[in-house]
Amino acid sequence: MSDSDMLKARLGVVLEALQRIPRRFAAIRAPEDFEKTEAGRDNLDSICMVLVASGEAFKQIDRKTDGRLLRNYQEIEWEGVMGVRDVIAHGYFDVDPDQVFDICKNDIPAPIATVERMIADLR
Repeated sequence: MSDSDMLKARLGVVLEALQRIPRRFAAIRAPEDFEKTEAGRDNLDSICMVLVASGEAFKQIDRKTDGRLLRNYQEIEWEGVMGVRDVIAHGYFDVDPDQVFDICKNDIPAPIATVERMIADLR
């Protein structure tokens, strides 16, 4: 398997994970919804896990490509994406539902579209 094939495969896994966030977020109307019910807390946990995993994957991709790949997609603030991973992973019990709500509502569509484009560009 070539480096390009491995990269496409990795991006495919990240894309599938990111695409789960809108489904898990669909029932959330306000940040408080993450904390009102067990289902809301489960959604917060599962969304945070995807944010951590995708942030870590982008860190690894950036290292493997010596920063060359991500810099071609400047519409995304990659340091912020990777930074969210660090904030959640290192302060998990202090995660701010308001910030996760804002990320889900305003930020997730752009990385999804960008990763789709990355995969297409690698073909």
